[in-house]
Amino acid sequence: MSWIMVDAEATLSDKPCPGCDSIMTELGAVLVSDPSIIFYADFTQEHPVSVITRFADWIFEYGGSRPMFISDNNGFDWGWVNYYFWIYLGFNPFGHSSTNLGSLYKGMVKDTYKNFKHLRKTKHTHHPVDDAMGNVEALIYMRDKMGLQI
Repeated sequence: MSWIMVDAEATLSDKPCPGCDSIMTELGAVLVSDPSIIFYADFTQEHPVSVITRFADWIFEYGGSRPMFISDNNGFDWGWVNYYFWIYLGFNPFGHSSTNLGSLYKGMVKDTYKNFKHLRKTKHTHHPVDDAMGNVEALIYMRDKMGLQI
């Protein structure tokens, strides 16, 4: 299983969900096992079909036979990515599930009021690669210093 940290940025209209007058504007992903391997796309510079096709190809190249989607807010990020995969390609290389980084951390520390964000090194900037990289850093800390098995 290859873990891929994903971050999506989107416009938020009065209906802030995929397919309801909002659009994904940027997409970033970082391969957890090798954070030097990144994916980035700006939907204002490239057609969505091209972006999603390139992202699927990237997942197939680096994600192994069972890529695992993980993000800080997987309800938001996975919703956008899943929607775009199904609309433009007719399938989602990640399948039907995802993992929430915040929930993993809360479970590890046994406190639903705690969050992992202090474990990031890369500043949270709302650039999807920066945000995904910071989340990878937190996940690696959780693995290496806290004993998370991934």
